[in-house]
Amino acid sequence: MDDFSALWLARAAHVIGVVLWIGGVAFVTTALLPAIRRDFPVAAQLAEFERYERGFGRQARWTTQLVGGSGLFMVWKLDLWFRFATPDAFWMHAMLAIYLLFTLLLFVIEPLFFHRLLRHLAQRAPALPLRLLGRLHWLLLTLSLLTTGFAVAGAHGWAV
Repeated sequence: MDDFSALWLARAAHVIGVVLWIGGVAFVTTALLPAIRRDFPVAAQLAEFERYERGFGRQARWTTQLVGGSGLFMVWKLDLWFRFATPDAFWMHAMLAIYLLFTLLLFVIEPLFFHRLLRHLAQRAPALPLRLLGRLHWLLLTLSLLTTGFAVAGAHGWAV
């Protein structure tokens, strides 16, 4: 495979991965969480969320790594390391930060203790876990969309 084909494939994988990953975060934030809070009794909400979220969690884990791998490949192949030292390319730092944040959440925090914490909170205040999840997802979605917007603008020539 020549360099042009490899870069085209990496860019396509990167964008498709972002669409699936951040689109999924948007779905969970704007549709799934509100529907669960509306349609299920408070005592059942956390279990319902975990049931539906399991599938998205698998998809989010592989799409974040697809995005990270394709992004690293493009930085390496195009020799874009200098952008991390350029204030005008702050969006490169933002993309890396969002990737690292989600990787930490999906591979470390969530499986090791977050779900146990939510179940513990549900025993004390049954509505609290979904309220907390909603706020966390809105924060993650907002940061992700801002990063995506700045990255698209930056990749197409916009500078501060």
